Amino acid sequence: MRLTLKIWRQENASAPGALQTYDLDGISADMSFLEMLDVLNEKLQGEGQEPVAFDHDCREGICGTCSLMINGEAHGPEVTTTCQLHMRSFNDGDTITIEPWRADAFPVVRDLIVDRSAFDRIIQSGGFISANTGSAPEANSVPAPRDKAMRAFNVATCIGCGACVAACPNGSASLFMGAKITHLGELPQGQPERYSRVVDMVAQHDHEGFGGCTNIGECASACPCLLYTALCIWYIGPTESAGRTCTPHLEVVVRTRCRPGPPVGPVGSQHRCSASVARRTEPLPRPWSDVERRPF
Repeated sequence: MRLTLKIWRQENASAPGALQTYDLDGISADMSFLEMLDVLNEKLQGEGQEPVAFDHDCREGICGTCSLMINGEAHGPEVTTTCQLHMRSFNDGDTITIEPWRADAFPVVRDLIVDRSAFDRIIQSGGFISANTGSAPEANSVPAPRDKAMRAFNVATCIGCGACVAACPNGSASLFMGAKITHLGELPQGQPERYSRVVDMVAQHDHEGFGGCTNIGECASACPCLLYTALCIWYIGPTESAGRTCTPHLEVVVRTRCRPGPPVGPVGSQHRCSASVARRTEPLPRPWSDVERRPF
């Protein structure tokens, strides 16, 4: 395959950046996207040029380190991580534009690398549980109902890649934050901090400069873990002008209008969505019914 790559180059956070064009030939359709960038960097180093800096680690779709906007889409045209995107998703002669995540809370470190430590500080503010020190407790000493355990497992699949922030027009991290809040709040071990956790994590989210959620649905569309918003915003309460409060019911339900896709997992189907908002004033029934667990 012959490709034309337009790649964002930026020396550091304070330096101006710009798209630079590179021509690349001999790319196999079986290469991953990151392997294609490796080939480009070998070519640049052979020509005495500075290689393109980009984040990667496991290259198995697990760690969430890889983070690229590819032709304006977080992680590219497939619903997967950048490292699991293969060049067979593109055509010979294509022009591919590659940029870093775009969000005020994710400043550029160099080229395609951004600083996502804001996520770490959100977790530090409330993403933990209280536990006595000493030996590990017996595994079955704290039983959890199956429906709650399954919801916790579903949202715990979030790998913290930041695609939800990059895809959101508001730069909101509500899907990431909601996933972390929900997976702890569903389990018995997370109950002591259940309400303070929401207040503290939302306050840190706002302090870091992330935008507010207006239920557009792009976060769920870009999520490689197939999380969707109605599953993750249970514990995030309504917004008030003087701040945010937490209530133990779902105040906003996202109703999606989607192009149907094949079933891809326990939390619904693969979609590219637009969304409207329906407000509820009554508590959402627990456990959730099948109607409330799938897109409307």
